[in-house]
Amino acid sequence: MKHKLIIYFSLLISIGVFAQETPQKFSLKEAISFALENNRHIKNADLNILAAKHQVWATTARGLPQIKGNVDYNFNAVRPFDPEPGDPFLFFFPKHQLTPSVTLNQLIFDGGYIVGLQSNKVFLEISQNAKDKTTNEVENQVVNAYNNALLTKESVEITKNNINVLKANLEETTKIFENGLIEEEDVEQLKLTLNSLEINLRNLQTLHDISKGYVKILLGIDPNKSIELTDTLEELVDKNISLSLLTDQHNIQNNIDYKIAANEAVSKQLEYKLEKSEQLPKINAFLSSNYLGISESFSNLTKPEQEWLFITTAGVNISFPIFSSFGGKAKRQRARVEWDIAKNNLIIKENQLELDFKNAKTEYNLAIETYQNQQQNLTLAEKIEKKNTIKYKEGIASSFDLRQAQMQLYGSQQEYLQSIIDVINKKATLKNLLNIK
Repeated sequence: MKHKLIIYFSLLISIGVFAQETPQKFSLKEAISFALENNRHIKNADLNILAAKHQVWATTARGLPQIKGNVDYNFNAVRPFDPEPGDPFLFFFPKHQLTPSVTLNQLIFDGGYIVGLQSNKVFLEISQNAKDKTTNEVENQVVNAYNNALLTKESVEITKNNINVLKANLEETTKIFENGLIEEEDVEQLKLTLNSLEINLRNLQTLHDISKGYVKILLGIDPNKSIELTDTLEELVDKNISLSLLTDQHNIQNNIDYKIAANEAVSKQLEYKLEKSEQLPKINAFLSSNYLGISESFSNLTKPEQEWLFITTAGVNISFPIFSSFGGKAKRQRARVEWDIAKNNLIIKENQLELDFKNAKTEYNLAIETYQNQQQNLTLAEKIEKKNTIKYKEGIASSFDLRQAQMQLYGSQQEYLQSIIDVINKKATLKNLLNIK
């Protein structure tokens, strides 16, 4: 019975450990979707939009009725004389005076408030555009990180396969050397290549762990948790060759950087209008009601029989600038200059984006052509390496020739994988410029 319990609990623990170590699986599309929901930078961008909405209401509320209460208490510790009860001067010099009041204020006209209302829409657009830019950046970062992780993963597998093939060749070559049919240098050349591959394998394995760790950070996943990337580079490159993007008729105004520059220009225009509005008068209306209670004893103020005087006051306040030693004019001129700078920056951004679009399309097209080229080069490198292996075994080619063919193959393998990465990354860059979701 005791042994059965031990086996039972061992199975439970094993099942629990297995469940905990099951990695979370992500295709590239799933990784992007997950990041858009869980990335900390995007969450902060959402919070900034929420803060902007609260700020908009705060600006709007400034022009709505404002009610505030106030309680004033005065204690005349020293009076010019002590009035007798019933003395009329007691009203002017009471020992204790309590004045609770309620005041209603209403803004009637303020040019700055009108400009503030106009700014509300722009303020929200700025926050939304900032979020869109963050989203685009995070999506690009996820694509790059995911691809780098796949690149190192597939490089590891290719290198392991190369090592296995090379070990088999080395073992065969060593036996031939031991029989005195070849020189020791042939064995040494293969060992040299094998050592290089084994060092490269360890580096690639380390880079793969680092790459996956960066993917976890972007996805907002605990770094200690395990994840599995389910896509392969070959699958992704097939999905990311889209020649229609090269003929896409882009609209610069859809680009997020253009929108941000346009927001900046509008913001500076509103700041200029705000400075101009400071020349206008400000009109406020108020209605105030208060009670006045006086007594020679503070405790009497809290009694029901305490007499209170009730006063209601209404009025209008008008304020307007007369002379500010030309400080207001200087502020207006500065705001106008900043507006002109923002308009120039918008034109600069538009011209830069036109060039960026052309370059992005050119680089994407070149990446596709390079990938197709590298496919052919890899096939040729594999053929050359096989021919040299056969020649080497037959004693026609030297160990140096074989090593050269092997290094050429290994280089072609890495260039082929890198060409796939370039296609995917260049497409992501172009989509970002076109603002395609």
